[in-house]
Amino acid sequence: MEWTAIAVDISPDGFATIALNRPDRLNTLSIQLRQELDAAIEQLEADSNVHVLILTGRGKVFSAGMEITEWGEPGVSAKAYIHDAAASLAKFTGPVIGAINGLALTGGLELSLACDFLIASEKARFADSHVQVGLLPGWGGSVRLARRIGIGRAMEMAMTARFIEAEEALAWGLVNHVVPADELLPLAEKLARQMLANRIDGVRLYKRILLEEQNLSFPDALAYERNTSKNLSASVTLEDLLGRLENLKGRGSAKK
Repeated sequence: MEWTAIAVDISPDGFATIALNRPDRLNTLSIQLRQELDAAIEQLEADSNVHVLILTGRGKVFSAGMEITEWGEPGVSAKAYIHDAAASLAKFTGPVIGAINGLALTGGLELSLACDFLIASEKARFADSHVQVGLLPGWGGSVRLARRIGIGRAMEMAMTARFIEAEEALAWGLVNHVVPADELLPLAEKLARQMLANRIDGVRLYKRILLEEQNLSFPDALAYERNTSKNLSASVTLEDLLGRLENLKGRGSAKK
């Protein structure tokens, strides 16, 4: 399939990069872009050679949010609830790295929060401006923001709509790393390769239990982890473990 509003690059190393590709419109999340994003993620999820996804933007902005020219009639909301970009991203069961190259505003912030973790260019900024226009997030932004940075800081971002610079986002735990702009994608690809050096079925399963445990009480989360661990352990033989340990030794020797 040919893409217009996004760009898709598949590495032979086992990861793919999706770039929002409407830099002339600040990578706003048009209906077409969200449709292409959904289709691309479904294709990548079905591709047995793709295990990690990197999401970024082309140009100076990650995404300035919804395309307001598509707002249309009252109640239509630019089909935001029909083409939910965060829900599309959740269809990819492997790790999703958000490489935030610039401004992530409102819907762009919601999309970034749907990634498993974020790295940011030193030029990145984050803001939730829903209150400025009298709207509320609808793609899980309020839920993910509070869980990512805590309720107090989420309240501040949501109610002031102020811009959070990259270094402050790092201090708040919104992003994991801040790097110069030209190091952003190399770092994302390095992290992807580090994940791919492990057993990818284990990586996917670990992602799943971490996400599932967020919805459980602490005792239930402990029980869920224990049961999942026991079920997996029952299928692993001593020979499997010895073989994996040998692979780990080989990787350690190669680094020296």
